Amino acid sequence: MEHVRVIFFFFACYLTLVPFHAFAQVDSYEFDPDFNCVDRGNFTANSTFAGNLNRLVSSLSSLKFKAYGFYNLSSGDSSGERAYAIGLCRREVKRDDCLSCIQTAARNLTEQCPRSKQAVVWYTHCMFRYSNRTIYGRKETNPTKAFIAGEEISANRDDFERLQRGLLDRLKGIAAAGGPNRKYAQGNGSASAGYRRFYGTVQCTPDLSEQDCNDCLVFGFENIPSCCDAEIGLRWFSPSCNFRFETWRFYEFDADLEPDPPAIQPADSPPSAARTERIGKGKGGSKVIIVIVIPIVLVALLAICLCLVLKWRKNKSGDRNKVLGKSPLSGSVAEDGFSNTESLLVHFETLKTATNNFSSENELGRGGFGSVYKGVFPHGQEIAVKRLSGNSGQGDNEFKNEILLLAKLQHRNLVRLIGFCIQGQERILVYEFIKNASLDQFIFDTEKRQLLDWVVRYKMIGGIARGLLYLHEDSRFRIIHRDLKASNILLDQEMNPKIADFGLAKLFDTGQTMTDRFTSRIAGTYGYMAPEYAMHGQFSVKTDVFSFGVLVIEIITGKRNNNGGSNGDEDAEDLLSWVWRCWREDTILSVIDPSLTAGSRNEMLRCIHIGLLCVQESAATRPTLATVSLMLNSYSFTLPTPSRPAFVLVIRFIKSILEGRIK
Repeated sequence: MEHVRVIFFFFACYLTLVPFHAFAQVDSYEFDPDFNCVDRGNFTANSTFAGNLNRLVSSLSSLKFKAYGFYNLSSGDSSGERAYAIGLCRREVKRDDCLSCIQTAARNLTEQCPRSKQAVVWYTHCMFRYSNRTIYGRKETNPTKAFIAGEEISANRDDFERLQRGLLDRLKGIAAAGGPNRKYAQGNGSASAGYRRFYGTVQCTPDLSEQDCNDCLVFGFENIPSCCDAEIGLRWFSPSCNFRFETWRFYEFDADLEPDPPAIQPADSPPSAARTERIGKGKGGSKVIIVIVIPIVLVALLAICLCLVLKWRKNKSGDRNKVLGKSPLSGSVAEDGFSNTESLLVHFETLKTATNNFSSENELGRGGFGSVYKGVFPHGQEIAVKRLSGNSGQGDNEFKNEILLLAKLQHRNLVRLIGFCIQGQERILVYEFIKNASLDQFIFDTEKRQLLDWVVRYKMIGGIARGLLYLHEDSRFRIIHRDLKASNILLDQEMNPKIADFGLAKLFDTGQTMTDRFTSRIAGTYGYMAPEYAMHGQFSVKTDVFSFGVLVIEIITGKRNNNGGSNGDEDAEDLLSWVWRCWREDTILSVIDPSLTAGSRNEMLRCIHIGLLCVQESAATRPTLATVSLMLNSYSFTLPTPSRPAFVLVIRFIKSILEGRIK
């Protein structure tokens, strides 16, 4: 009966929409151009720059249309007086409208800002900016402009903001990963109770790098509360990027399926008088029948499709509910459930195609939880696909845990979750593709670690610290990772670290204290495990601090912390014991990786000092990540003397007991 009501509703909607020959609303969201004369110097009317700028603007009359609506222009030979400009149209704007908008914007901008060396204007359909310095390939987030067209949310603001940010974050990743011709994404997010479906677009000037595009959009997202908090309908602009968020579909095509903008057909003109007369004569009867029959056939097809979709969703929800039924997390996280992750669901067939049916040639690595494959989505985005094996030991709780956490987290030093798949026995996670694999494949390889000079390693230490600080203090929820290790630190193309694998993480509301907690299930990697956790199941933020300290020492020494036989010698002195002994004997320089022939020795020694503070046996004496960040960034901060570290030999003994080798 419910299906019948839904079908009747669609039938009524269809009859309402048929006379208008369209299923998408017309975008009537027009606004007056916003001119911004940037206060970065002026030029004189007779200067060389003035002449170059005038010639640049005049040349726009002969501008040829480019498929992606992006224009990089310059005029003049003198490096100090050369005029540079960039124009960008909205992705769906027709070619004639795009060219007209760019030309009008340039002409009016020079009139509104007659002496400014830098200026920018935003029109409804395009953006234009000019400068006396090179602007191609350079991120510029100021000035900004926001336009609001809608009503303010008064109820369920948290749900609204979560759905809004979730959609924009997802689109941000797709746009940033676009090629040199297009950095644009559009899509919609699943609605929750009380809201309609949300639609959004994000766009960067395609001259930006992936990281700069990502950073520009993040800057804009973070400014939403100050400009247009909880507003339904907004547009935000900066010189390098823009985004839009609505509760109605304001765009007309799918960017993933149609890389080039289609020619937008003009609306059907009303029939002429002569044509109206013909409809009433001769073959008019058959035309009337066609006019009546076609809508009926279309409605019938729509009803059949709806029934099939409802049946498919019911079957799919059965698989998902087995996994997503009960939340292992606490507080409002459990209440949130998976309502904000529905848009991350990816079809299994899509992943099969992306990975060439999970072929061995696409396999990036294999671990205890399963295999990781490289894949490519149809629109060209590279992905890493983690396919969990049935006997991996990572149960549904850990799988769900990782999805819930990563769906809520956004930081440049955390790996980004793109999607997930649950179908039958399949449990699959889809991440952004990180080119350089994990830290352990570099730092513990005698050949590859030659590529890691001190500048790179110091950047890694700082990046890992920032990522952990975000987890512990700066995110919406407070998170303890519990499995921080070299193999869970991924390195992007520029060797920036990204913390991965949140299957064992513990999460708390911001209102909950992060004091010591206990668990009867000890999980993790013993070489990185704090003694209080290994022996008593006691964990806190200081558990992650200990793991971070081990990582710091491994990065500087190039040696793996001996967690009991990993180097083939059960009696070998573990890394922490060796570094502590050298510290006490004032021979600490001997622990530095011999391949680090250049770089500040003072920075290296300070980082070793910080590492030893982090691995102290007493959790109470270990610094927090906020203090660690201060230590790394301020030499005016005097470091205390470290106390005895928790030697791994003790943890090795505990491991032996747990494995049944010692009774």
